Amino acid sequence: MRKRLFLIGGLLVALLLAGVVSSFASGSPDGLDHAAREGCTFDADDNITGGTCMAQQEGEHQLGDSPLADYGIKGIDNEYVSTGLSGVLGVLVTFAVGGGLFWVLRRRDKV
Repeated sequence: MRKRLFLIGGLLVALLLAGVVSSFASGSPDGLDHAAREGCTFDADDNITGGTCMAQQEGEHQLGDSPLADYGIKGIDNEYVSTGLSGVLGVLVTFAVGGGLFWVLRRRDKV
C-alpha cells in the first residue's frame, strides 16, 4: 500500500510540475542555442545577417509539423494551456511506458 501511495504521489507531483510550472519556463535560448549562435549577428527579427556560426547550418526538423512540436499541442491557441497539456501528456506517456516495462520485467519467471 505504501508503494502505491508513493507512486501516485510522485505521479501527481510530476503532473503538477508538467502542467503548471512548465508554462513559466524561460523562452530564452539555452546554453546549446547560445553556443550555436555565437559568432553571428542578428537583426531585430532574429534572422542571421552576418558572421559565422553553427546556427547557419540548422534546418527544419522532420517532425516539425507533428501535433506535439515546439513544446505545445497543435490547434490550441492558448500558449500556456498548450504547453501545460503537452507536459501532462508527456508525463502520462512516460509513466505508462515505464510502468509497463516494470510490469513486464517483474512478471518474468526467475531462471
